[in-house]
Amino acid sequence: MGRDAVDFPVAVVLPAAGSGERTGLATPKQFCTFLNRPLISFTIETFERIPWVKSIVVVVAKESRDPMLNIVQQFHHTKVKVVEGGTTRHRSIFSGLQALSESSEDPVLPRPKVVIIHDAVRPFVDEEFLLKITLAAKEQGASGAIRPLVSTVIATTSEGFLDHSLERTKYRASEMPQGFLYDVIYQAYQRCSEFDFEFGTECLHLALQYSGTSAKLIEGPPTLWKVTYKRDLAAAESIIKESLSLSVCLISGAMAETVELSSRLQKNLESHHMTVEVISCIKENNELLLKTRNFIQISTSGASLSETEEMVKVFEETKHALLYPVVIVQVQLCMSEEAADIRKNEELKAIVDLSRMVKQGNVLLYSVQIIYSKVPELWERSVERLTEIIESLIRDRNPVLIGQMLQA
Repeated sequence: MGRDAVDFPVAVVLPAAGSGERTGLATPKQFCTFLNRPLISFTIETFERIPWVKSIVVVVAKESRDPMLNIVQQFHHTKVKVVEGGTTRHRSIFSGLQALSESSEDPVLPRPKVVIIHDAVRPFVDEEFLLKITLAAKEQGASGAIRPLVSTVIATTSEGFLDHSLERTKYRASEMPQGFLYDVIYQAYQRCSEFDFEFGTECLHLALQYSGTSAKLIEGPPTLWKVTYKRDLAAAESIIKESLSLSVCLISGAMAETVELSSRLQKNLESHHMTVEVISCIKENNELLLKTRNFIQISTSGASLSETEEMVKVFEETKHALLYPVVIVQVQLCMSEEAADIRKNEELKAIVDLSRMVKQGNVLLYSVQIIYSKVPELWERSVERLTEIIESLIRDRNPVLIGQMLQA
């Protein structure tokens, strides 16, 4: 199966009108922020970067309409239409489907052949699996993701005692995304009862009961999990940070000492399963700058600050740091402890000022000083320590440490 197989219009409906009570937070979980973005923006991006998904309808509560429109504008989500939802999940989904109807009062979006319904708080779904769901929906009329049950399901008596248990191997957990021929699911919602609107949760059941369409069930990957509790937000952030830290661009400079240090760093980072691309300078390497969000600059002078400003200008012009923070680690190589003390005092204020300025553009600037040693064992230990610091800065993306001069 390939992308060319989707030669028909596909739309996505993201119900996001829930209050997220189970997280225990005042803010609904879909609007909770990490890495300078609300969770729902990550989910939108998942679909927006798929070329055959033509439109995304985000359904929100009335009081969340303006904040959602601000999110769409701030993060340049170009495929999104925001509509108001209802008092229950099914009412909100129906509102999203109506926005795609030819009879809609605002027919901006094309009527799709297939519509995907997905949770706004499930940001980790890949294109390959979405393709399976979409093609199965076109072929069968409906399709849905399933996962094996982790725990045995039991029934209890009214007194709180065990009544019976189900054989776990015969059952599956219904997950999102779910795909439907638009006419199938729209007809089902037009025919369903008030009881379904108030208490129903399963879209596949509505398609079966009211449109006579039995869904094709496809086992999905473990990444389909849903952000439900507060701890899940931290887990989602950790997963995204891990994916951002897999590659780095190392700017070595032209001096023999910085090139040698660059070679050692490259070897150490690659042994820790990072992909490292090495260049001598940033000039005429704009395409490479836009391939990653992690950079290491090695220098023996303050010239790296002007190079950083050039990089940030490229990021601003291309919106490269709009969706994810970019990390720049300046490595200052000092040939003696005396030179290190002088440089630290002279350059610290400049580093602080620059780091504060570029942070506004979602660029995290860190500075690490390493002192050269003629003793091989000490030098090797310092380079190992430098590697650990760089890895930690790239992985954690901690804004607290920007503007400081760390010592390797």
